[in-house]
Amino acid sequence: MTDNAGPSGPLPETGRTILRRKRERGSRDQRLLEAVLDEGLVCHVGFIADHGPVVLPMTYARLGPLLYLHGSSSNDLLRHLADGAPACVTVTLVDGLVYARSAFHHSMNYRCVVLFGRAERVSDPAEVRQAAVALLEHLAPGRSADARAPTDQEVRATLVVRFPIVEGSVKVRTGGPVDDAEDLALDVWAGELPLRTLAMAPVPDSEGPAVPGYINGHRLRSSTWPSDD
Repeated sequence: MTDNAGPSGPLPETGRTILRRKRERGSRDQRLLEAVLDEGLVCHVGFIADHGPVVLPMTYARLGPLLYLHGSSSNDLLRHLADGAPACVTVTLVDGLVYARSAFHHSMNYRCVVLFGRAERVSDPAEVRQAAVALLEHLAPGRSADARAPTDQEVRATLVVRFPIVEGSVKVRTGGPVDDAEDLALDVWAGELPLRTLAMAPVPDSEGPAVPGYINGHRLRSSTWPSDD
């Protein structure tokens, strides 16, 4: 979703985005942050509901400096966000399991974005339809040209909010284990087990049109990290 690219400079540092541990892994680089958002498929949205804290997974799409979330007009999370409730949105990509010689230093390689802010309700039907296109394109580039567009009734039944990408940071861990010097001589295997999210063969729901090329040849973005080159 880079056609509507936003500013490429770093996001401002705030009291909520200052990294207090492993600062060297952190970044406020806008392009790195957007790359993680564009690769991820699920975000987790945290907010304070009437009955207490809640964190829920959601699909999303990015258009420039905005993250779009959508669901039923009766969705409690979206209704809270549409009313201006503060929220935290995270997207995490796990790139590998890290096995150290000691139990204490086991870890994971990951890329994680954390965003803070308040969402806004999207009331313009044209923008709701634009968000629907972005969500389909995020799942598979080219899908929006095939799928039936939402009807007016479906647009009215859908609640869409836009979450501005103005306060946040990204944290990345790469490489192998960081063992204590006194553990390096232990006869214990240590290293990294790289992980990838891969698309399998499509499974049609019934006999019908041939599987489109953008589905048949789908290669999830996460399979390109680290680079195959």
